[in-house]
Amino acid sequence: MTKKEIVKTISDEIGLTQLKTKEIVQKTFDAIVETLVEDHRIELRNFGVFEVKRRAARKARNPRTGEKVFVPEKFVVTFKPGKEMEERVRELERRANEAARQQVMQENAQLQTNHQPAAPAPPVFPSPAAYDSTTQ
Repeated sequence: MTKKEIVKTISDEIGLTQLKTKEIVQKTFDAIVETLVEDHRIELRNFGVFEVKRRAARKARNPRTGEKVFVPEKFVVTFKPGKEMEERVRELERRANEAARQQVMQENAQLQTNHQPAAPAPPVFPSPAAYDSTTQ
């Protein structure tokens, strides 16, 4: 989802113009960034925690050439989802697993109806002449 789509969704829900909603959304993002720069951490209850962390310098390997390279330390933003977000994502995972299970069951049922084992062949009995002692 893009910022434009977020603005449209919020605008439609609360009845503000998209222009005003865009301004509010942008101010919110700006406040998050500013807080991260100043405080290195922002906690949004029921959403999650953004935090600035230092990634240590390290040695790495260039994947194209295989050459060893030095990667200097840098700051990165991490995000740890809140409990509510975690639960909703887990529910999404449960629904996806259930849908996959249902699909496998349907496919198995379809295979069973399409590939019914052939009926056993009727037993073969010798003709009555084989039992007639007069013809032998």
